[in-house]
Amino acid sequence: MRTLGKWLGRLLLLVIIAIVGFLIFAPGYLEKGRNTVAEHAPYDVSPEAAALHADMLVGDWHADTLLWKRDPLDRADRGQVDLPRLIEGNVALQVFTAVTKSPAGQNYEENSSEAMDNITLLAMGQLWPVDTWSSLYERARYQAARLHEAEENADGRLRIIRTRAELESVLADRAAGKTVVGGMLGIEGAHPLEGNLDNLQGLQDAGYRVIGLQHFFDNDLGGSLHGIGNKGLTDFGRSVVQAISERDLVLDLAHSSPQVARDVLAMTDMPLIVSHTGIYSNCQVKRNFEDDLMQAIANTGGVIGIGYWADVTCDDSPAGVAKTIKVAIDVVGENHVSLGSDFDGSVGTSFDTSELSALTQALMDAGLSEAQIRKVMGENLVRVLRDRLQ
Repeated sequence: MRTLGKWLGRLLLLVIIAIVGFLIFAPGYLEKGRNTVAEHAPYDVSPEAAALHADMLVGDWHADTLLWKRDPLDRADRGQVDLPRLIEGNVALQVFTAVTKSPAGQNYEENSSEAMDNITLLAMGQLWPVDTWSSLYERARYQAARLHEAEENADGRLRIIRTRAELESVLADRAAGKTVVGGMLGIEGAHPLEGNLDNLQGLQDAGYRVIGLQHFFDNDLGGSLHGIGNKGLTDFGRSVVQAISERDLVLDLAHSSPQVARDVLAMTDMPLIVSHTGIYSNCQVKRNFEDDLMQAIANTGGVIGIGYWADVTCDDSPAGVAKTIKVAIDVVGENHVSLGSDFDGSVGTSFDTSELSALTQALMDAGLSEAQIRKVMGENLVRVLRDRLQ
């Protein structure tokens, strides 16, 4: 019996070691396979492009960095965004977007809202607080708390922006030569409201200022671009849109169905954004709204954030992204195009955020003027934030 007990004890120890090893190493292994940067030789960046990039205001509407188990303050050997790489890429403003639900087997064509949720498994595997395992609202609050903790430990190099005054303070400090990145919080789909409009105040209190309505599935606000059919806004969705307008938040139509986008356009006159996307006439895939709808969104005074991955650009090289941006300018105008990388959003790219000067070079090579490049790289984003933030 003693021998059996000894072997059982050893077996239990091995099981514990295996579980601990899995929890330590599996999240990083998973992310390495999902947020990839293609191997490449260093990009050639001319002195002129480097000087322009260093002098520009650069902003990005969308990165899912807070989803993953790594410290955003440390330079990582995986993923595409962290504070050191933001600084190296001269990024002034980064929207960090919280993903709270993602259906198993997700695709651009059609997903069921009843499909098994990948984020539940990720929350458990990364040892998020237990209340996040069953609550989308708590997942959003937890990811916001991660950014606030990073801000506290960043020695002033990362500051969360919630108000226009905080935006102007970050911009003024950067103009004075200080090393600081402004971080904003966005939500990828408003299902963390859990059907309760009162929860919008809780998300605001946590720092959220950019509110997407849908992600990869239909929710209680309305239809997803990747849901079943082309459903429009529900009554609850209309109440949320009205609240976003009244509370001076930024409304993001990325992943919403075309009908939801049209419903929003019919009921509001605030500047709207599509935070991370491509242009249909450049890359004819369902993920990209058709050009006439993009034009209607731009006509609100809003912006279209161009992503960096091949599914929306049909070419994820710096030259391919620059071509998408040039087509976007032709479609919606130079005042309505921004950057929306979708970095760390389970997409592969050909460069990370530290290499953004390669995009500046590609935009110059594509024939854009300096004024156009400055607008796309950050000035258009700042204009919308100045309009919406109070």
